[in-house]
Amino acid sequence: MGADVQGFALAPPTHPNLFTVANVGAGMSSFMGDIRDLDTLVRQMTSFRPEVVIHMAAQPLVRLSYRDPVTTYATNVMGTVHVLEAARRAGSVRVIVNVTTDKCYENREWVWGYREDESMGGHDPYSNSKGCSELVTLAYRRSYFAGSAIALASGRAGNVIGGGDWALDRLVPDTLRAFERGESVSIRNPRAIRPWQHVLEPLSGYLTLIEHLWVQGEAFAEGWNFGPHDTDTRPVQWIVERLAAQWGGGVEWQLDAGDHVHEANYLKLDISKARQRLGWAPRWSLATALERITHWHKAWLDDQNMQQICLEQIAEYTNSTKTE
Repeated sequence: MGADVQGFALAPPTHPNLFTVANVGAGMSSFMGDIRDLDTLVRQMTSFRPEVVIHMAAQPLVRLSYRDPVTTYATNVMGTVHVLEAARRAGSVRVIVNVTTDKCYENREWVWGYREDESMGGHDPYSNSKGCSELVTLAYRRSYFAGSAIALASGRAGNVIGGGDWALDRLVPDTLRAFERGESVSIRNPRAIRPWQHVLEPLSGYLTLIEHLWVQGEAFAEGWNFGPHDTDTRPVQWIVERLAAQWGGGVEWQLDAGDHVHEANYLKLDISKARQRLGWAPRWSLATALERITHWHKAWLDDQNMQQICLEQIAEYTNSTKTE
């Protein structure tokens, strides 16, 4: 899109990883750093002088947050404070989008989608820390950015899936790893409902939001949901069985009957505000998303050029129509 991009992040957490496999660093300036280190973050932000800041750094795993709550809160809460403070000091920033999660809401196991004005909360340390990140965002917007040249918003995505994810304790990566080994997939809660969406969906939403913030500023400086259509809010079992059918070879799943930490059973997002005010809507159905993920992963196993595969999928997504 013609932007001069610098990334600030930890080293990739898995091997393999998308950053390396798709040679992402070739098209940008990349600095390996930790958002818990305020001084280094301020130096980099001040040196690079960005006009737009997209904050996506996080400890993003629910089960890991139970095992390591201190790192989770330090990263997701104080890390957000550091990013916003660095942006405030840089003297160049006009737009900030803090990417949190659908799990930032106080989950009441409702059958309808959460709207942007619902209460923040979260049962587990991850979800709760993201609710805290939203409250930090609200405080900075009111205390420092109201009436200023900086427009600060937050984006709340659904359960994001896509090619190039090798994280542990995530449904799609765990499923694909089992398929590679010819093993059955163990799943904890086959009936759990989540707002699944391909990673390109919320990314397009964030960019659309940034365009509105750039032009109209404070009028769009608030929280925004980016999720799938209601028909694509599916249970875990549906996802696994659909992936298995696309993968082929008779792969199966089994119930993991061990003791598990608390996880929400039912979670949906209401995307009416983004649809009406941003003109944004999902483009790919969940079935299409799973097809693209399977294609991506098999291309990687076949040693294809994964940067090219990514660019092809981005172009395909961009050229597709909204699935109204």
